[in-house]
Amino acid sequence: MPASLSADFSPEDIARFGNNPAESFAANLREVKRRIAAACIRAGRPPDGVRLLPVTKTVPAHILRHAHAAGITDFGENKLQEAREKHEVLGDLGICWHIIGHLQTNKVKYLVRFASEFHALDSLRLAQELNRRLDALGRDLDVFVQVNTSGEASKFGLHPDDLLSFVNRLPEFPRLKPRGLMTLALFSADAERVRPCFRLLRELRDSVVKLHPGVTQLSMGMSGDYELAIEEGASVVRVGQAIFGPRPTDDAYYWPGLTAPSGG
Repeated sequence: MPASLSADFSPEDIARFGNNPAESFAANLREVKRRIAAACIRAGRPPDGVRLLPVTKTVPAHILRHAHAAGITDFGENKLQEAREKHEVLGDLGICWHIIGHLQTNKVKYLVRFASEFHALDSLRLAQELNRRLDALGRDLDVFVQVNTSGEASKFGLHPDDLLSFVNRLPEFPRLKPRGLMTLALFSADAERVRPCFRLLRELRDSVVKLHPGVTQLSMGMSGDYELAIEEGASVVRVGQAIFGPRPTDDAYYWPGLTAPSGG
């Protein structure tokens, strides 16, 4: 392990990530990609038809240098403050940052400065503020509209019945480039309870795309259920723990048997 990458290692880092994180991350990445390709083949889809978005939440910035060394250049973060801090520390690496968690309007001014993609657009007020801030910077932003397909009150996202009217309003915000829809499935080890969440998002996309041809992608599936999501048409899978290992105790959610809430 190069000294430049290992200098900041602590006993806690070694316990969580091992002595050679880059090697471990690369091996895990290969396995996830293998499983993605196999799931695509089972579903009769091209093996390269799904984009992997590694979710780096709770992984410290100095450890993410090892992820970059392993070939990972797209980082998905749930919390904007955590993403901002990592962006500042890792600004020399040329990373593409993807914000995949709920965003408050008062934090939009920070997101627009560095994010390449936003996966949790769920209100017109947020769309308006994003567009205003982006316009001031003279840049556009790829966005996914979040839909609550599980019906759980604990989750953010539009009600499925409100989706079409919401997407119909998005042309009012020309700095936003809608690429698709996003959802968080029901947290369950029972595949037949999870599958309808993914299926509903695909059906909603099929309806929306008739009027809005650019809204084609489906951001759905995480470490516990990404293969199931691929079977139902996922274009982007957000995978964290299967690459970076279980998160700290206060943020671990039954991985690998179940899906981790709002992460990967």
